[in-house]
Amino acid sequence: MNHIANMVLAGLVVFAGMAAPSSQVTLTQASTVTTFKNCTQLNQRYPHGVGRTGAHDRVSGHAKPVTNFAVSNALYAANRKSDSDKDGIACEKR
Repeated sequence: MNHIANMVLAGLVVFAGMAAPSSQVTLTQASTVTTFKNCTQLNQRYPHGVGRTGAHDRVSGHAKPVTNFAVSNALYAANRKSDSDKDGIACEKR
């Protein structure tokens, strides 16, 4: 199966021309909103985390910020407890 078919089966829709960087996956409001127990569970489905629209990864030192997290205000709100650094991205991971 190709990449686009896999995304459709996962319930994800990517919009071309969105303001989000091209490496981010933007989820539609129709996506199922799930509250995950912890980051391990969330990262199984969203490997780089989930952030709200306009969020930027807060990093220290020379680390590069994560930019390829999934974007969904509703999904982030459901998992806000997992955003330990309060930067608008839950469970960010490179």
